[in-house]
Amino acid sequence: MKRERRKFSASFKAKVAIEAIKEVSTVQDLASKYQIHPTQIAAWKREFLEKAELVFDKEAPAINEAENSKEQELYAKIGELQVQVDFLKKVLGK
Repeated sequence: MKRERRKFSASFKAKVAIEAIKEVSTVQDLASKYQIHPTQIAAWKREFLEKAELVFDKEAPAINEAENSKEQELYAKIGELQVQVDFLKKVLGK
């Protein structure tokens, strides 16, 4: 029987990484507390520190891409609704 991979939320990873950075307890203690391998905690800590500057970056690429994607979806929906309105006006106008 295969074990299913555990998936951790971004907020959980950030929480564990911050605890590791604060060094309130050792990485080994955190690993025991959250039942995660110490290497995984070290990787999350490293990634957190590498990407920390993006918090202050006004033009963060990941955020802009997500916003652009959502914006395109909304424009497509507006166009679709406009076509429906025009069609209904034409049909009901006769």
